[in-house]
Amino acid sequence: MSLKEIQKEIVENKKQHNFNVKDMHEEFCHLYGEVGEAYDAWFKGLDTFQEELADVAIFLLGIAELNDIDLEAEIKKKVEINKGRIYKKNEKGHLVHI
Repeated sequence: MSLKEIQKEIVENKKQHNFNVKDMHEEFCHLYGEVGEAYDAWFKGLDTFQEELADVAIFLLGIAELNDIDLEAEIKKKVEINKGRIYKKNEKGHLVHI
């Protein structure tokens, strides 16, 4: 199954269960919450870390589908862009692309 097909399945599931499919503010808040839960699970070494990462991906893919974005295609494009970037450390020691 492609990511595009998974995107469609995620939104269909949302519709079947009467979850939000219109308010992007709400969707981003849920995504943010799931990222926090994933971090917490990782930080605490919980067995739920994988499941929390899946929740992050589900909300992200749902947001992509609700905005008619083929996230798989966009990820592939961005990976290619990142391959060609040059990075160096700034004055604070953080890597930044130039």
